Amino acid sequence: MKCVIPAAGLGTRFLPATKNSPKEMLPLVDKPAIQYVVEEAVNSGIDDIIIVTGRGKHSIEDHFDIAFELEHILKDNNDIKKLEEIRKISELADIQYVRQKKALGLGHAILCAKKHVGDEPFAVLLGDDIIFSKIPCTKQLIDKFKKYNSSIIAVERVPENKIETYGIIEYGTPVENKLYPILDLVEKPKKEKAPSNLGILGRYILTPEIFDCIEKTKKGYGGEIQLTDSLRLLKEQQTIYGYEFIGKRYDLGNKMDWLKTTFDVALMRDEFRDELLAYIKEKIKNL
Repeated sequence: MKCVIPAAGLGTRFLPATKNSPKEMLPLVDKPAIQYVVEEAVNSGIDDIIIVTGRGKHSIEDHFDIAFELEHILKDNNDIKKLEEIRKISELADIQYVRQKKALGLGHAILCAKKHVGDEPFAVLLGDDIIFSKIPCTKQLIDKFKKYNSSIIAVERVPENKIETYGIIEYGTPVENKLYPILDLVEKPKKEKAPSNLGILGRYILTPEIFDCIEKTKKGYGGEIQLTDSLRLLKEQQTIYGYEFIGKRYDLGNKMDWLKTTFDVALMRDEFRDELLAYIKEKIKNL
């Protein structure tokens, strides 16, 4: 199975940091966000990855490429541990890059990868969502797809005050635990009109019929081609499921979310946890 990672957005909510550097390259401690996404795909059994980029995204390609000069310096310094870590990044997967020349939305970004995906099911992973789980979220979706042979979307129950920032699903009787047939999808509804509190996350397994649906989709919310609208068309051809994945999701949608995620990622690591907690306690005490 192939994987599409849309990474062509302008990242305006992170300005000025994203003026000359992609949002996807913002670090979570010492690793850029997009590397977590690529690693999730690889750990799910996917090694053929298409990253959809745009203007000013060259650093993403450079990150996953071989760094001859850096490797030479690390080798001369006998820093074998760092050398192995750097080489591992460039050997993660077979990564291709496709350019989205106009910012026409998520649906259009996925459509840009049509020729490279071909006539087979594929995964879509968005860089705004970093997910930590024992079994990778994408692998959970793949396992359900193999059972039902139909498109599956990761969903999560979202707080009432955040419903208007998500695509929300209306769902029927679950076919099994945490797996719901989707009756309808609504992009960023007012909370009083939302059909549920199950929000669409940045993980999908889609059949190739989605491409025809995207091509038929008119511009919607925000003047963009919304993937949610295309999924509504796909729903007329096949059952689409929403799956409440098992794991912890971190949203990198804005600066505060990024700060909170960075803090939690640091606390997951033994080398930082104790010193970081001691520092925070001292800061709180001195407020």
